[in-house]
Amino acid sequence: MSMETTAWTQLHSVMNAQEERRPFARATLRRIAAFARPHRAGIARFVLLGVLTALLAVATPVLAGRVVDAIVAGHDSGKVVRLSLLIAAVALAEAGLGVLGRRLSSTLGESLILDLRTSVFDHVQRMPVAFFTRTRTGALVSRLNNDVIGAQRAFANTLSGVVTNLVTLVLTLAVMLTLSWQITLLALVLLPVFVLPARRMGGRMARMQREAAALNAAMGTRMTERFSAPGATLVKLFGRPEEESAEFAARAARVRDIGVRTATAQSVFITALTLVSALALALVYGLGGWFALHGTLEAGAVVSLALLLTRLYAPLTALAGARVEVMSALVSFERVFEVLDLKPLIEDSPDAVDMPEGPVAVEFDDVRFAYPAADQVSLASLEEVAALDTRGGAEVLHGISFRAEPGQTVALVGSSGAGKSTIAQLLPRLYDTDSGAVRVGGRDVRELRAASLRATVGMVTQDGHLFHDTVRANLLLARPDATEAELWDALDRARLTQVVGTLPDGLDTVVGERGYRLSGGERQRMTIARLLLARQRVVVLDEATAHLDNTSEAAVQEALTEALQGRTAVVIAHRLTTVRAADLILVVEAGRIVERGTHDELLAAGGRYAELHRTQLAARAEGDRADTGRREADEVTAG
Repeated sequence: MSMETTAWTQLHSVMNAQEERRPFARATLRRIAAFARPHRAGIARFVLLGVLTALLAVATPVLAGRVVDAIVAGHDSGKVVRLSLLIAAVALAEAGLGVLGRRLSSTLGESLILDLRTSVFDHVQRMPVAFFTRTRTGALVSRLNNDVIGAQRAFANTLSGVVTNLVTLVLTLAVMLTLSWQITLLALVLLPVFVLPARRMGGRMARMQREAAALNAAMGTRMTERFSAPGATLVKLFGRPEEESAEFAARAARVRDIGVRTATAQSVFITALTLVSALALALVYGLGGWFALHGTLEAGAVVSLALLLTRLYAPLTALAGARVEVMSALVSFERVFEVLDLKPLIEDSPDAVDMPEGPVAVEFDDVRFAYPAADQVSLASLEEVAALDTRGGAEVLHGISFRAEPGQTVALVGSSGAGKSTIAQLLPRLYDTDSGAVRVGGRDVRELRAASLRATVGMVTQDGHLFHDTVRANLLLARPDATEAELWDALDRARLTQVVGTLPDGLDTVVGERGYRLSGGERQRMTIARLLLARQRVVVLDEATAHLDNTSEAAVQEALTEALQGRTAVVIAHRLTTVRAADLILVVEAGRIVERGTHDELLAAGGRYAELHRTQLAARAEGDRADTGRREADEVTAG
């Protein structure tokens, strides 16, 4: 390795290391060891390979010196040829070991990435909904990508570097001291001239790199928001393109300026350190040549010392920066462990059971609930805030009790924010109650296995979310083993056969991000088709028609009628006309059930439900009058 290459390596190492100096607990190291334990055989082979590579690295300069000695001594050409062939053999062996080492390094690193990523992914999937409502998706994805890769470096690069460089350093020093201790000590005097500027310059350049990374991240976030379908629509409706462009260009210009300064600093740094390498070689050749001319040193030893010099500086500078690299890798490990240490609030109990077959009743028994505080479900670093919000823990449901018999429909109505959606989310166990019980089929949902509860309770939310995938894939999410005929049957019952039939690729048409290639009503009917496919015995509808026009609402209502057939249902409704036929209507206000009864009973009572009903009738009448006025105006204009 040349001195210039060594300079670049040291500079790159310091620039990319994180400035973290706090001590790490032994528990962190033990957890790292636990992740490494399944790969201990590969690590042992990797370390052994590093030792062999270090031996070969020192052998080449020594053999080169012997070739020079053989030439100077006038030995027969056979010895020179044999030594040359040995050098070639060492080079071939070194190349082969390098390829093998790279393969082992990649295998260890990629295996570690696999273990860490799957551990974090599986753990995150078990987190409650509250975790996802608080966490920034980009920050979480960064843990799965950047931090996991940073942790991988500890095995793939730092581990091999420390072992190989340490062995190379010891062997090189030993050989150089045996050849000439005077030249070796003088060469070491130049080491601070090489290392200290690298640390200082590297730190300054690292700060510039971090600023550039932050600016690039900000531009990336801005592009992600503006280039998504809803973001692009918002910008076109209310945005100011000139100001958007100017702000983006200002950040991009700052990145350009940092790039120019970084390139200039790198050039100055490498030039200076190349000069140091020239001075070091001049010292070896000058002093070594003087010793050789005075008969105290062989000419071949001078050549060996010159070649060994680079073998000395490379591991010395690498080991000087090893602590920074190790600390950087440990920071990444700790950031990954931060996520793994978040305790899922919803887990199967050790004695959880499956839901038995047959009709299913739903019961809420004196349920009280408060949303978890931020420190229970999140991290400040994942929310990208300085400190977590300390609010939380205030009770939002106060003694909710009701029962839906098998096949019955219970409707929840009331003001926005009254707690209706919270009640609905407790049934499929998106959250757990603080006291009281939610029972399905006579069993507390906390006693049921999560998979069994999912197979029993289905939910349709008001946003009708779909993945950026095909119609088929979005439907198979409900039942992966569904046949083609079953898919089309579900679509037919959801009143979507004609819609999907007209798509360019039918079931294999990609619906776009969040299903934006479909209308709101079509997206909602897709979620109903998914529900029909899953064949769940309990259905929760959370304002499934809240944001639809009259035509779409009618189509969705037809699909919902099909979906509710023979199922126990809990329906949250904004439009009271959609729940007139419910077996039981609950009026929820401020987290309490203030009225209960059928549609006719509640109207006769003249309470809150009757007030909501009158308000909606008045709003509808006003809308009808406005429609009539527009039609009459159109007729006059046409006449």
